[in-house]
Amino acid sequence: MAVLYDVFDNDRRDLDLYEAIVREVGAATVVDIGCGTGALAVRLAGQGVRVLGVDPALASLEVALGKLGAGRVEWVHGDATALHGRSIDADLAVMTGNVAQVFVDDADWALTLDAVRGCLRPQGWFVFETRRVEARDWEQWDIAPTTVELPNGNSAVVSRTVNSVDLPLVTFESCTVLDGHPLISASTLRFRDRDEIERDLIAHSLRLVEIRDAPDRPGKELVVIARQEIP
Repeated sequence: MAVLYDVFDNDRRDLDLYEAIVREVGAATVVDIGCGTGALAVRLAGQGVRVLGVDPALASLEVALGKLGAGRVEWVHGDATALHGRSIDADLAVMTGNVAQVFVDDADWALTLDAVRGCLRPQGWFVFETRRVEARDWEQWDIAPTTVELPNGNSAVVSRTVNSVDLPLVTFESCTVLDGHPLISASTLRFRDRDEIERDLIAHSLRLVEIRDAPDRPGKELVVIARQEIP
């Protein structure tokens, strides 16, 4: 499935926001946690930013390595805890897309926030997005079987179904049929409100600075901007 991610999600206007924030805070070193196929990482590295791209999915990293400019990025196979012990002193750590919401377990989320704090320089920045629960966007997530043309001339049939809404968790299943073979992917996202986010950040010596709206999905997402507290 990793080789199809960029085909199915080729509109990456969401990354414009992160690129702008890199400029806004003057970040020279960025850690992209859950970098996936490296869309943001190679984009920033091409602008002279030092980037570490971290992802637990080896297949996604293999796709990233095939992109133009991938050699400018330091790729790390693993979750955020793989950053422990590295001398990074990042100016900024980011989690784009749904990354922050895949941590459905409190312990995993806490370990991730620990890793974020540990990779930042003093007063370094942390930016991520999370969907607004009140928008109830999952009510529009179902996709009936739809044929999608692939760059190689073949086609795939894609569909998506929300299986369970048990807030704060929403579980959905995606199916991609290639050459008659179905590829099933099940995912669960956790929704956190502003109070919970701020409480978790404070517990990990990260201060909530600002909440913004996502310009590409107005009213549907929180863009959280935090900063590491000086010990």
